[in-house]
Amino acid sequence: MILPALVLHESALAHNLAVMADYCAAAGVELAPHAKTHMSPELVARQIAAGAWGFTAATPRQIRSLAAWGVPRILHANLLVDADAIDWVATRLLVPGAPELLTYVDSDAGLDLLLDRLARRRPERPLQLLLELGSPGGRTGMRDDAAARRLAARVRASDLVELAGVAAFEGLTHDPEPRAALLRRVRALVEDTAAPLVTAGGSSYFDEVVAALGDLDTTVVLRSGCYLTHDHGVYRRTSPLRHEFRAALELRASVLSQPEDGLAIVGFGRREVPTDDRLPVVIDHDDWEITGVNDHHAFLRLPAGVRLDPGTVLRFGISHPCGAFDRWREIPVLAEDGTVLATVHPDL
Repeated sequence: MILPALVLHESALAHNLAVMADYCAAAGVELAPHAKTHMSPELVARQIAAGAWGFTAATPRQIRSLAAWGVPRILHANLLVDADAIDWVATRLLVPGAPELLTYVDSDAGLDLLLDRLARRRPERPLQLLLELGSPGGRTGMRDDAAARRLAARVRASDLVELAGVAAFEGLTHDPEPRAALLRRVRALVEDTAAPLVTAGGSSYFDEVVAALGDLDTTVVLRSGCYLTHDHGVYRRTSPLRHEFRAALELRASVLSQPEDGLAIVGFGRREVPTDDRLPVVIDHDDWEITGVNDHHAFLRLPAGVRLDPGTVLRFGISHPCGAFDRWREIPVLAEDGTVLATVHPDL
């Protein structure tokens, strides 16, 4: 194996798939994993085999990839506003035999845009829409619940679209009260509109979604994606199942040089690992610390007197799986003995 290399551990992948499937079954909810985490057809196939209800996409490009991979149901957790993307959806997905697509709407202007483009194409089946609620200062999503109810009525009045349900994302804050307030609003809108489906739940607080919405007489769909690989950082801190999941991703890299006592330079950098949450950790050495990275060099602080020879291979845990998959086009899947069992091929 040429280093640096990002690898996946088969035992952890299989374990995490089973843990999440069991959790959803016990909670009575469905799972549409966010495919942006890995955008790998190989891992998508494994999640389908483990019972995924569908898959979540963030962009039109991801929708197209998932459709090409044979995913039967795609939840677009975003707003469809690009004319070419709407036209592609109308001609490729709103036809018999195509994958089912659900997408968000959060304004009259957004609905007007969809209706105008769909009216030009007259697709064979309506576009399924989820009313998105959002919090003040957050991303997309309606802040006015009365406006959301009015928008629901407009959706139901058109034969070009269909009201599929209500959607939100609670994971933008680590403060529990704004998350709870948003989920209370989601619950009320589901009940007011008799929505057949509700979706929320990232990889950090999906237990709160289950507690707030799980008893509704509707289909509850979680969108957690990072459960599959877990990590040594953000999700080790925040996942409700952090004590059950196992980190499946590992970076292996070689020591390049030790130019000073207490400092080694290792052959990886921000081009190989995500650094948006925190820097990688050294597996099995809690008192060794990565303190910075360049494009392809990492600064490893060591206790005084520790010497590492050039070529010494070290193992690192990453934080934020999405950013790790983004950086590699091939990732080997390893057995416990290090045998390569398969290779996954992340897309964008």
